[in-house]
Amino acid sequence: MKYFSLNEKAPDVSFRDAVVNGIAPDRGLYFPESITPLSQDFINNLDKYSNDEIAYEIIQQFVGDEIPEQELRTIVKDVLCFDFPVVPIEENIGSLELFHGPTMAFKDVGARFMARCLGYFNQQEKNDKDVTVLVATSGDTGGAVASGFLGVDGVNVVILYPSGKVSEVQEKQLTTLGQNITALEVDGAFDDCQDMVKTAFLDPSLKEYRTLTSANSINIARWLPQAFYFFFAYKQLKDTSKELVFSVPSGNFGNICAGMIAQKLGLPIKEFVTGTNVNRVVPAYLESGIYEPKPTIATISNAMDVGAPSNFIRIEKLHDFDIEKLRSNLKGFSYTDEEATAAMGHLHKKHQYVAEPHGAIGYLALKNYLKTAENTQGIFLETAHPVKFLDVLYPGVAETIELPKQIKAVIDQPKTAIKISDYKGLTDFLKS
Repeated sequence: MKYFSLNEKAPDVSFRDAVVNGIAPDRGLYFPESITPLSQDFINNLDKYSNDEIAYEIIQQFVGDEIPEQELRTIVKDVLCFDFPVVPIEENIGSLELFHGPTMAFKDVGARFMARCLGYFNQQEKNDKDVTVLVATSGDTGGAVASGFLGVDGVNVVILYPSGKVSEVQEKQLTTLGQNITALEVDGAFDDCQDMVKTAFLDPSLKEYRTLTSANSINIARWLPQAFYFFFAYKQLKDTSKELVFSVPSGNFGNICAGMIAQKLGLPIKEFVTGTNVNRVVPAYLESGIYEPKPTIATISNAMDVGAPSNFIRIEKLHDFDIEKLRSNLKGFSYTDEEATAAMGHLHKKHQYVAEPHGAIGYLALKNYLKTAENTQGIFLETAHPVKFLDVLYPGVAETIELPKQIKAVIDQPKTAIKISDYKGLTDFLKS
């Protein structure tokens, strides 16, 4: 499998080079040269396969022969060491819980997969020069990457996060591990962090100091494994006669884009719903046809506080850069903090279900969509455990939640972070 830059001004590369480089030299995101649908027989009989077997079938074509079959199967099995349950909420609505992994966020799968791929490549090449994974986080990415790469030989991790704009639990998950993990606390918003990361990749002055790669969803090894979730959900459906719709709370749009890869692979998904907070660049585009990135607005659903979603160009590519094709496959809604809080309250009072702000927005968007849909099964994605957002849950709900063991392990640990305010602060650190 070869990967090409969506800016189309850089050479095609292998899976290994796309993973190690993170982003193309022309600042474009890498995209697979082809997507071959899986057999209909395989999809019709998903319930007869383990999650490991399903994931291997999905990812193998994107890896090709660069990782041997048995090694790739071992990687997949190691990555998928937790559950992905669909929880019934009300008629025709279920919640796909993606927070049962080590850091209790959906990004655990992609981070763990990428870490193990990099570890394999480093081992095979016996490279004396370490790789530095440079990543920006609006919340959960940092913790998942820190956990996934902790102790991986030959890999150092540098995480940029916006000061005061992540929850306490999220901050502890990325600032307390030590070893090969370093956190940089940035005086700015997530988009500032993301811009610094992208600039650093193409900064020639850094090449003699570091071999850089990204673990944001711009990296194919972080992005593509997220397609697993949608197959795992379909496998659990009792009634597949209804049309299937996924509602995905969206920030950088990597997760919903991976769902569209699942659709291209043959999974029978009718269409997608994106729920955003007031950072509504994509819903606005679907309405007006004008794509206009905006400065980020801070909200209680902080992982979605993105004003310039990196993965949206991949979504456009999947729809041939045709807005009408996209509109036929994607519906967009946006919600305020007040609406998200009310939805959390409704889910708790009426259905005894504890949702956090991102999942609540996914639920709201799905409810909106289902008003005009018939014979449809809707699934919204719960992307993080509510314990990560105790200070913004519906009043009285936080007191009902017991700290999981994953959170107890870090919550009382001392925070260690280096404060920076601009790109020079980042380069000074990387050159030190």
